[in-house]
Amino acid sequence: MFTGIVESVGTVTSVEDGGATARLTIASPGLGDDLVRGESVAVDGVCLTVAHIDADTWVADVMRITVQTSTLARLTAGSRVNLERAMPAAGRLGGHIMQGHVDGVATLVSRDSQPQWDDLTFSVPQDMLRYVVAKGSIALNGVSLTIAELAEDRVTVSLIPTTLAETTFGDSVVGDEANVEVDVIAKYVERMMGVRS
Repeated sequence: MFTGIVESVGTVTSVEDGGATARLTIASPGLGDDLVRGESVAVDGVCLTVAHIDADTWVADVMRITVQTSTLARLTAGSRVNLERAMPAAGRLGGHIMQGHVDGVATLVSRDSQPQWDDLTFSVPQDMLRYVVAKGSIALNGVSLTIAELAEDRVTVSLIPTTLAETTFGDSVVGDEANVEVDVIAKYVERMMGVRS
């Protein structure tokens, strides 16, 4: 489980394209020197398994379904990514409950920069909107964010300077895509209500 509190911004050092799959090598200063093989790390919100560790980098395999439903297939050497290790059992739930199971991809359609914050508005796929509520939580590129405004298929989040400085959103421009994970609790409630009817 993840919480959407980014621990480090890493850099992709290489991408091996396997067609339907990919292999990423990531440099992740600040993520901790106790990373172990088999550990789960959220990479731009996608839960990946550490397959191999070198001195300064680690490697993860990206399977077909992840390639098809996330932005990871578009990463290249030099791409910056938000990183979060799985939350320990005694850890704080600083953001919201996240699994690292991306539901789809949103597109940044506008950015309004203010002196103390930036408003980023994303176009979210229609099939995800039923899980999205104003003032509720949404994960974008692995960052737990509060929905400031909701209008039709547009979701606006307001980012403080800390979030802009410590995630990749500081560099985001209109047209960029972001991995979306909606609230898993809403999905379970929908499923249970469907079974009852």
